[in-house]
Amino acid sequence: MEETALDPLLAKAAGAVDGEGAPPGGPHAQAATMRVNEKYSTLPAEDRSVHIVNICAIEDIGYLPSEGTLLTSLSVDPDAECKYGLYFRDGKRKVDYILVYHHKRASGSKTLARRVQHNDAGLGTRGAKQDQPLPGKAGPLEAGPPEPPVDYHEDDKQFRRDEYEGNLLEAGLELERDEDTKIHGLGFVKIHAPWNVLCREAEFLKLKMPTKKMYHINETHGILKKINSVLQKITDPIQPKVAEHRPQTMKRLFYPFSREKQHLFDLSDKDSFFDSKTRSTIVYEILKRTTCTKAKYSMGITSLLANGVYSAAYPLHDGDYEGENVEFNDRKLLYEEWARYGVFYKYQPIDLIRKYFGEKIGLYFAWLGVYTQMLIPASVVGIIVFLYGCATVDENIPSMEMCDQRRNITMCPLCDKTCSYWKMSSACATARASHLFDNPATVFFSVFMALWAATFMEHWKRKQMRLNYLWDLTGFEEEEEAVKDHPRAEYEARVLEKSLRKESKNKEKRRHIPEESTNKWKQRVKTAMAGVKLTDKVKLTWRDRFPAYFTNLVSIIFMIAVTFAIVLGVIIYRISTAAALAMNSSPSIRSNIRVTVTATAVVINLVVIILLDEVYGCIARWLTKIEVPKTEKSFEERLIFKAFLLKFVNSYTPIFYVAFFKGRFVGRPGDYVYIFRSFRMEECAPGGCLMELCIQLSIIMLGKQLIQNNLFEIGIPKMKKFIRHMKLKRQSPPEHEEHVKRRQRHEVDYNLEPFAGLTPEYMEMIIQFGFVTLFVASFPLAPLFALLNNIIEIRLDAKKFVTELRRPVAVRAKDIGIWYNILRGVGKLAVIINAFVISFTSDFIPRLVYLYMYSQDGTMHGFVNHTLSSFNVSDFQNGTAPNDPLDLGYEVQICRYKDYREPPWSEHKYDISKDFWAVLAARLAFVIVFQNLVMFMSDFVDWVIPDIPKDISQQIHKEKVLMVELFMREEQGKLQLLDTWMDKEHKKDEPCNNHSPRAGPDSLGGTPAPSHAHHGSVL
Repeated sequence: MEETALDPLLAKAAGAVDGEGAPPGGPHAQAATMRVNEKYSTLPAEDRSVHIVNICAIEDIGYLPSEGTLLTSLSVDPDAECKYGLYFRDGKRKVDYILVYHHKRASGSKTLARRVQHNDAGLGTRGAKQDQPLPGKAGPLEAGPPEPPVDYHEDDKQFRRDEYEGNLLEAGLELERDEDTKIHGLGFVKIHAPWNVLCREAEFLKLKMPTKKMYHINETHGILKKINSVLQKITDPIQPKVAEHRPQTMKRLFYPFSREKQHLFDLSDKDSFFDSKTRSTIVYEILKRTTCTKAKYSMGITSLLANGVYSAAYPLHDGDYEGENVEFNDRKLLYEEWARYGVFYKYQPIDLIRKYFGEKIGLYFAWLGVYTQMLIPASVVGIIVFLYGCATVDENIPSMEMCDQRRNITMCPLCDKTCSYWKMSSACATARASHLFDNPATVFFSVFMALWAATFMEHWKRKQMRLNYLWDLTGFEEEEEAVKDHPRAEYEARVLEKSLRKESKNKEKRRHIPEESTNKWKQRVKTAMAGVKLTDKVKLTWRDRFPAYFTNLVSIIFMIAVTFAIVLGVIIYRISTAAALAMNSSPSIRSNIRVTVTATAVVINLVVIILLDEVYGCIARWLTKIEVPKTEKSFEERLIFKAFLLKFVNSYTPIFYVAFFKGRFVGRPGDYVYIFRSFRMEECAPGGCLMELCIQLSIIMLGKQLIQNNLFEIGIPKMKKFIRHMKLKRQSPPEHEEHVKRRQRHEVDYNLEPFAGLTPEYMEMIIQFGFVTLFVASFPLAPLFALLNNIIEIRLDAKKFVTELRRPVAVRAKDIGIWYNILRGVGKLAVIINAFVISFTSDFIPRLVYLYMYSQDGTMHGFVNHTLSSFNVSDFQNGTAPNDPLDLGYEVQICRYKDYREPPWSEHKYDISKDFWAVLAARLAFVIVFQNLVMFMSDFVDWVIPDIPKDISQQIHKEKVLMVELFMREEQGKLQLLDTWMDKEHKKDEPCNNHSPRAGPDSLGGTPAPSHAHHGSVL
């Protein structure tokens, strides 16, 4: 009926210019038109005194220069009424979601005329899928200058938008279009979900909503209560001033929403019953589910965004977060109490974060907060270990022997020809510095950090369960499964492509077979529905994905090979630079060769790691896209796995080289190992490679945190925002009215950066967790630097989410997903790596072996000499001896090098000695004992600490009991009401039975059986 009324309405709108009267079409058509305007008009009822047809006519003949004139004539301050875009123009219906699209914007008043028509009539007339042009799109209204050439691509997009928005109206949503914006060429569709739609979808999604029932939360008693009260008073200054963060003694009972049981829920304030986060989630689910099928196949909002039909879709922020006369809202509260660097010392308002951004983002910040808190004890112990090394450096006998110039130990050259002999005392500073990180306390710290990692994981599990209880996420698995099964847009497109290929093959086969029926209408229906049906039936098999899997495998192997090649290139740089600096005439440069080469090489590694991190992130996303995973969850997990693998290899390969390979495959004087027959493998310093490992780890960790995690996160979004602002400024016409008019909320939010997911945030923290745990034996200060970074990181991320990003769609989640398994894997790997670092990279095991097997007096005196082997300089290969053998001022006959080999005067000269095998056996034994002992202790901690806190399990049980009692009471009430009603009906029937002429003796007795039978039939 509504569609029937539209064509006469359009004709009359065009004819009104010639002075015609009321709209034609009869009273039924007029009534239908009025119903459409009444339901979907964007103006309040009291302001709709002017009929839409006359408005169209007035605009078309040019009497309406701007929309502002129309709105001013209808309302005093329309922007203030709609809270500058937070509400529809009636000031009552809240904007729950925004769709953005590009459109070819005409000039002058015609654009404004189209805008009002689309607002007041166009969206209301799409109740059914129609093929007729919408009001203001074509037909008699198009008077004036000739239109530009038709853009069929844009027309197709407009066609899809029309159908999609019509389907949204059929789903019960209310829409309002806005094309007269400050952003040139963009149109906005505001979406509002009315109460009945919210109730319907909340029941469908099984959203847990607050009931009227409240109960007391179990409180601690005795000493624990006193301790908690004291702690609350002490920590009160660092608590955020947020209502949700205060300790609660009462809690509402939550239950999945049901329209049949609305009386159970707390509906005292319907406007706030569904908060903005829940409303946007419900609308987004409808947007995903609603499709347009006239384009031969099903397209939801994800497909429409991917195909450019809409350019963006997002929920609105609650309002401004700073400025004068800003209304109080959750965004402003989050900014003041969380997203400023000035409140870095305060706890995070996790409940408010969850309320505004949803559970998934709330869990990320809760995890980040727990991780940062747990870094405090690790940092304290790390500082103590470092201070212990500083305090005992003067008592360390091996470093004192190395620094003793009276010992006059002459070392063999570090490179061929250009390098000369050198005194061991010249490496005194390196030896003393190595003791700061290579001392018995580092072994204790490695064990402590392994137990710390296990405790952290258990503490997070308990915190997660507590949040699940407080956020009413228990029993969430069913809806999670339903969400997981929703296919991605790319998957649907790929399946469609496969479907159409099959369909074309079938057509080729049928071409040779005569058709049985010539029913054209039936053929059209089959053609229209073919895409949808095939998309549902056809699935991608491993054969379809095999090229993508093969490409993934080859690409990942190639990327890892590139990383190894770069590390090899840096090794060659170190070797060649050391040889070049050795030829320098300056003694100061030659004495600092090792430090110079190490520092410059680490800086090169850092730059390469940061650049490759960005490249590998893009490659991982591309590789995941070509796999075409079916669901978003599958896509995210595959992306995380690839990105983590590539970034892990990229970040840690240089560190693994220094820790486990440098100095291991050098050879010996007279028989060195060469790369490409030109570059001699580099050696560790006499004090070992642990100091160099510490330098490498510290520079890469601090550099990544400072440059990648902080500067990039601050600088890149601001640069993108500035570029987008300048682009929009160039495109927008410089009209005075647009500068005066305050921008709407949807326009402001469109200029913000789109939310790209939590994967980058988690990734940088997991890589940091690896730096803190994997090589902590070589760098005890790693937890301290991680703690300082995270204090800034929390506020940086908070500010980004509140001020720089569009508001993300709230996603429900009860855990952090695959990241927890990655954390556990890194924690287990850390135990193994630290065992190898202590036993093979540090001198801890050789010292123990010397102390208990070779020491004459039970002290470490003579340890340095024990670890050095002798070499006769006459055994140098041709062309490898130093060019200046008298550089030290005397002729050298025997030089020393670090290794366990037989001396030149031995029968088996330069062969590996028995001491080497003794030390190797001790190292392997230490790895086995350390690994199994620490693993056992970690598992013991895991077993001792329960996953669910006792009080939370009691509260969950209490909630179940209360829920059962509530329903039992409700059923009893229903039965009592039914019995009361039946008794009243029975009493009413008794007088009728007494006066009945046919009543027998039995009827006077009032036996209940007939009465109940009668009532049963009534019910």
